[in-house]
Amino acid sequence: MLTLPSSVRIYLFTAPADMRKGFDGLAGLVRLAGLDLFSGHLFVFVSAGCNRTKVLAWERGGFVLWYKRLERGRFKRPVVPAGETRVQLEADQLMLLLEGIDLRAVKRPKRWEPARSGPDDKGIDSASPL
Repeated sequence: MLTLPSSVRIYLFTAPADMRKGFDGLAGLVRLAGLDLFSGHLFVFVSAGCNRTKVLAWERGGFVLWYKRLERGRFKRPVVPAGETRVQLEADQLMLLLEGIDLRAVKRPKRWEPARSGPDDKGIDSASPL
């Protein structure tokens, strides 16, 4: 499983990408989308045939390009609102996408988050003996 800090965003571009593009060609697509190429975020591109994908990222001192080709099956893009040029994914969604699993068929339970404390709340329960 790919583990990424929560600060890293994953952008899946919705238009099919020409897989002949390398670092510079894909970087140009990121710039055209108005995104920061050197942010450390991941930029995901899928081919027109949906059997190839490339992930572009900036790491210290250089770009990294991951390339995957499915020998059988197709990458299943998530449902994208009309007119959107990209969608944001979470790390687990990217891993499912790279395995060829249809994200639309996955049922995700609602995630639990702790209650937010107010600005004056010190996080101490007033009923607590402490």
